[in-house]
Amino acid sequence: MTLWLHERKTYLLELIRLKGRRDYAFRKTCQGHNECASEPAYHCQDCFGTELYCQECTVNRHRENPLHKIEFWNGSFFEDTTLKNLGLRVQLGHPVGERCFNLLQAYDDDFVILDINGVHELALDFCSCESALSHVKQLLRARWYPATSADPKSAAMFLSAFEYWQTLARLTDNTGIKPCKDRYDSLLRMIKQWRNLKLLKRFGRGHDPAGIKATKQGACAVVCPACPHPGKNLPEDWNVALPDKWWLYAQFLAIDANFCLARKNVSSDRIDPGLSRGWAYFVEETGFKEFLTDVGKVPQEKSACARLAATGAGTVDCSRHNFKRPCGVGDLQRGERYINMDYLFFSTMQHSKDLIVLNVSYDIACQWSKNIWGRMSNYPSRMHFAHDGKIMTFLAPKFHLPTHITACQIMFSHNFIKGMGRTDGKAPEWGWANINLKVTNFGISLLSKMKTAIPKHNRHRQDFDNFHLTLMEERPGEVGQWKESIEDWEADTSNKNPFETTTIRKLSQQEAEDLERGLNNSLHMEISPSILISLGIDLEEQQFRLQQDYNALSGHPTDLQLTKLQERSNALLCKIKQWCKVQLLYMPAVGRLRALADAQSAREEKAYDIKLFLPSKLKEAAEVSCDEWLCEYKWELQRAQAHEALDDARRQLHLRTHLYRFKDAHIHGQRAKTRASSVLAKVEQTIGTAAARYHRAWAAVKMLSAVMDKPNWEVELPELLAANIRGMSEGDFGQSEGNCTLLWIWKARGVAVIQEDALRIEWCKSRAQAHCWAKEVELLQEEMWRVASFLSWHAGWWEEQANWRTILAAPEQEGIEGYVKRQAALCRAMRD
Repeated sequence: MTLWLHERKTYLLELIRLKGRRDYAFRKTCQGHNECASEPAYHCQDCFGTELYCQECTVNRHRENPLHKIEFWNGSFFEDTTLKNLGLRVQLGHPVGERCFNLLQAYDDDFVILDINGVHELALDFCSCESALSHVKQLLRARWYPATSADPKSAAMFLSAFEYWQTLARLTDNTGIKPCKDRYDSLLRMIKQWRNLKLLKRFGRGHDPAGIKATKQGACAVVCPACPHPGKNLPEDWNVALPDKWWLYAQFLAIDANFCLARKNVSSDRIDPGLSRGWAYFVEETGFKEFLTDVGKVPQEKSACARLAATGAGTVDCSRHNFKRPCGVGDLQRGERYINMDYLFFSTMQHSKDLIVLNVSYDIACQWSKNIWGRMSNYPSRMHFAHDGKIMTFLAPKFHLPTHITACQIMFSHNFIKGMGRTDGKAPEWGWANINLKVTNFGISLLSKMKTAIPKHNRHRQDFDNFHLTLMEERPGEVGQWKESIEDWEADTSNKNPFETTTIRKLSQQEAEDLERGLNNSLHMEISPSILISLGIDLEEQQFRLQQDYNALSGHPTDLQLTKLQERSNALLCKIKQWCKVQLLYMPAVGRLRALADAQSAREEKAYDIKLFLPSKLKEAAEVSCDEWLCEYKWELQRAQAHEALDDARRQLHLRTHLYRFKDAHIHGQRAKTRASSVLAKVEQTIGTAAARYHRAWAAVKMLSAVMDKPNWEVELPELLAANIRGMSEGDFGQSEGNCTLLWIWKARGVAVIQEDALRIEWCKSRAQAHCWAKEVELLQEEMWRVASFLSWHAGWWEEQANWRTILAAPEQEGIEGYVKRQAALCRAMRD
């Protein structure tokens, strides 16, 4: 391989030379036979040699090889054509060259053959003589396997595609008398070299007089034509556009890692050197490894929300169109460390550093983004880019967002931030299965998305308008405040977040006021007391749901069910362990309780059985005291949880009443009633879950009320009995409508405040959904224009390459120019 690298330039030039007429550029007559005087313009890609023939001679020479691929010299470059277009007809049922006097053409005179070298259209004639066989038999005797047994319109060659080398070896000698020498390694080496040469040719490296070594980092990557590229597919005045239009010219990036990819070991770079030194998607390996060796020992800060650890490959993608980014892929040696992912991000940003707006999605963006510019100073200066004046928005993929804490789910959501459209940030997840979306599919893909987006936009816009008008009639002042609040937050996310509940925001404001007065109860850099308690309550909810799912298993669960539950259990266990470490800072007495519990337990506890020892449980557990301010946080959050559970229960009870009425009025037949019963069963389960959540919150509030001396709390939060869980107009069993009374859950104190909070959040979410679809339509229109502009620019770029190399022999020069014109023509054809 090392020797080949010295000759790679020669190989590349010879390959490009083949794109012209080679040694036959000045031949005026065809050499197919002595009397032929026609101009040679056709070449067979499958026949031996590079000879050009006229149309008649090409047809005559291929009567026995009708599946060869033909190209035609159009005066500038070779165009693909077919033997069918040249006039070749294939006759079945007779010897080659003999015509049937009673022939029958294939349906619509268009028969398709699948062969190892492609899909071929043939002008096929069946024999219809008196002694003719069926069409199926005629195809089989020609060694073509018909797709159907009745009136076949397509067929395939008799050829096994399994293990290509073994097929070639057996076709050469299937007796074993003279077995072929094992050339599998040689074949792999040739394939590797061939792919590298094709890569260089397709990116114009053979047209550069400076040679292959002048190839720049990332120059051989297929860039996304729908993404913004200054000077290629953006308006000339894009960088002076009004600020409210900047989001249209944003670069969407997604970062992720794949821990299942394995890198094959090689003996050494000297024996098996890499052929693309950072020219395409992978970063340049030598510099990457040297940097990791020098700086890789620096410890990484721990995450306060989520963390992953494994070994594989990291990548940076275009998150809207699923394209791998230039110099955006690299190996992970010890899991998904910041040092690896930062290197990939800063490396690929060198190809987008002129853009102003950057939207970066990463499943741990909440932690990764905190000190990113400080970390950039540790990297080589060639990887730095000016971030001052840029608008950087960090997000989490929609798929990963539910695993984050509530605050992160709001701050890093694609759904709530203006200008995101319907981007989901999941491109790397799909990209591992399909490395690059083909540019040729862009027209179909964008059109399909547009057909989906326009009706969705109209529907969400109408729903929000109706909702907004209804609320404006009832509470215009409050809606005006909501609108002002969400616009302020969209302009600056450090402002009050309108998607947060009042309780969480009130606790955060209280902590901020304490800090201003010099009172700092925080003992952790990232997790304040209110966040600690909030996380603990969330973990209790996850424990309850996990236990419910375990209890719902049948007596014979499948391996898949058990595997999924075990994965959830492992993830929850990791979260609990991380949370417990922080809990010890604020509640050191818990350490003794947990040690006693571990000593008394003879077996390892399930994740859903682990006691969290929140403030409401300490006194119940062992009369252990807890700081008053922690109890106050717990009190406020559990009251909010109780009201939220009641609100969920009320909504589901409303839904249940509506479903029962709909079922009675419109559902008929056993199948329809069975489906309706299944839906109702799910609603009943949701009502039960909400009631159980209220019971847990109520029990915690009851315990805290005794510790904190808070009487009369039961006026606001009475005990929820089974008889209380009924719809607004539902009575007890056997109770008439005139005698039924409104239950306390429908008139509980505090309901109006909670409902107002929920109404505000619902209005903000409805507005955000309508805006997302509106921006999606605008983004798709812009992307359609950018794809067409990029292809026009690319066609012009190819034409510029024609005159780069001038000191070449005529055949090589014609190959250079022919390939350039062909590529430019392809770009314009895809554009049109």
